[in-house]
Amino acid sequence: MSQSVPQIYVQVKEFIYASLKFSESLHRSWTEIDDMLRKSTNLLLTRTLSGCLQNLIKKPHIGLTELVQIIINTTHLEQACKYLEDFITNITNISPETVHTTRLYGLSTFKDARHAAEGEIYTKLNQKIDEFIQLADYDWGMPESDGQASGYLMDLINFLRSTFQVFTHLPNNCNDHAAMSGKVAQTACMSACKHLSTSLMQMLLDCELKQISMGAVQQFNLDVIQCELFASSEPVPGFQGDTLQLAFIDLRQLLDLFMVWDWSTYLADYGQPTSKYLRVNPSTALALLEKVYRGMKDTSKKNNIFSQFRKNDRDKQKLIETVVKQLRSLVNGMSQHS
Repeated sequence: MSQSVPQIYVQVKEFIYASLKFSESLHRSWTEIDDMLRKSTNLLLTRTLSGCLQNLIKKPHIGLTELVQIIINTTHLEQACKYLEDFITNITNISPETVHTTRLYGLSTFKDARHAAEGEIYTKLNQKIDEFIQLADYDWGMPESDGQASGYLMDLINFLRSTFQVFTHLPNNCNDHAAMSGKVAQTACMSACKHLSTSLMQMLLDCELKQISMGAVQQFNLDVIQCELFASSEPVPGFQGDTLQLAFIDLRQLLDLFMVWDWSTYLADYGQPTSKYLRVNPSTALALLEKVYRGMKDTSKKNNIFSQFRKNDRDKQKLIETVVKQLRSLVNGMSQHS
C-alpha cells in the first residue's frame, strides 16, 4: 500500500473524534452518540471519500500502474473498516453484541471504487493497444513477407508483457483477495487479447483496403503467430489449457485457409460442427479472397504478364472465380435464412 492509506485512516479517526466532541455537546445518550458517529462516518466514506476516489480514477493522467495501486490501497482501506468500527465501539463503550448498531458502509464503498478502477484498467489497456495498432504500416502489395514479425507488433507484445508484470503486485495474502487479483489480471489479459484480435481482423477486412498480396497475407500471418506465442507463454497465470490462445482462433483459421489455399475442404465441410474452418464466416472469407484476387491481377498487370498469368494459371484463376461464386451463394443463403 502507499502512504495515503494510513493518512486517510488517520483523517477518518480525527473526523470521528470531532464528531464525538460535537455529539457530546448535544447531551445525548451514548447509544445515540454511537449511532450518530457511525452514520456520520458512513456519510464521510460513501460521499466524500467515495467521490474523491471515483474522480481520481477518471483523471486522464492516471495510468495502469496508478490504477493497480488504487486497487491495492482500497483493499487495505476495506480491511481497515473493521478497526474503525472497533474504534467507535471503544470510545462510546457501546458493544454491537448488546445493542443493534449501524454498520459502516466502507466495505461496499471501497469495493465500488475497486471495481471502477478495474474497469478503467480494461479501458486504458485497450486504448494503448489502439495506439500501437495505429503505428502499423503494412505494405499490402509486398511480393513476399519480411520473414519476421512487424516492429509495431513486437513493441505491443513487449508492452503487454511488462504491463502484466505490474499485476503481480496486486494483493494476494488476505481473504478472497488472491482470487480477486487473479481475476483482475486474467480478465485484463483476456480482454487485451480479444481486443487485439478484433483490431487485427478489422484491419485485414477494412473496406478501404481494396487489394492484398499473398506476401502481405504471409506477413500478417507472422504477426498473428507472435500473438499466439504471447498467449501461450502464460503472461498471466491461471488460464486453463489454451483458453487465451482461443482469442485468436478466428484469425488463425482464416489465415490458415489462405496460407494452405484449402478451399475444397472449407466448402465441403461448411456447416459441419467438425469443420476445420468452423470459425471462418463465408462473408469474411469472401471479402478477403476478393482483396487477394484483385492483388494478384494488379501484380500481373504491373509486370505486363497478365496474359501469361491467364495462360499459365488459368486453372487457378478459374478456381478463384468458382470459389468466389460459391462463397457468394453461401452469403446470400445466410441472408435469406436470416
